[in-house]
Amino acid sequence: MDRPVLVLGIDYPDGYEATPHRHRRAQFLYGSSGVVLVSTPDGSWMMPPQRGLWIPAGTEHAVTMLGPVAMCSLYIDEAVLPGQFHRCEVVGVSDLLRSLLIAAPSIPAEYDRDGRDGALMNLLLHELRELSPLPLSLPLPRHPRLARKCRDFLERPSPHDTISAWSDELGMSRRTFTRLFKQETACSFVEWRQKACLMSALPQLAEGHSVTSIALNLGYENPASFTSMFKRLLGAAPTDYRVQR
Repeated sequence: MDRPVLVLGIDYPDGYEATPHRHRRAQFLYGSSGVVLVSTPDGSWMMPPQRGLWIPAGTEHAVTMLGPVAMCSLYIDEAVLPGQFHRCEVVGVSDLLRSLLIAAPSIPAEYDRDGRDGALMNLLLHELRELSPLPLSLPLPRHPRLARKCRDFLERPSPHDTISAWSDELGMSRRTFTRLFKQETACSFVEWRQKACLMSALPQLAEGHSVTSIALNLGYENPASFTSMFKRLLGAAPTDYRVQR
């Protein structure tokens, strides 16, 4: 294709999985419904409904749909958006960009660059330049024992795990563990633990589980403390993300 943007609109069933693959172009995903989990060798990114996700060109990634997902997928020549993001990022989507993404799948692949369709695509690219990342990435360490511990935690996340417990289990001093964790994940242990709990909660919200049951399942003493963490990281209450099937 000799156009800078190619757009596909596809509906995916709950549980659909795309095995690890990569694209020559950068990819921007937008889901109007459902939750999308993207995994790479460097971490995981979870995209709630009405948000977007940027995947740089050449990045190997696998995709899992949590709930039925109505997807708009853009394949973008990175030459028209140089230096956008150097890694996967979950991003907020403005009302204008959302309207453009709804209209884009109906535009012909070889659209008229000088006509209305070309103007719409140019406006879409302008809006993509204004994307702002959201804290929905979960980097995974490459250190073998630490990576194994992180993956075990993701199966049973808890807000009560401590640095002391992890460092003792791994046979490290608290100082060594703290330094290693920051070096491997680029965030503190507490930040990573909160993000892990958050990413565990999002699929449950999408499935319609109550905020109370999710908070208690994650080990929070009450829904208020869970809601406080959720709002601090995402700037919205859990009920804003709760989608009934």
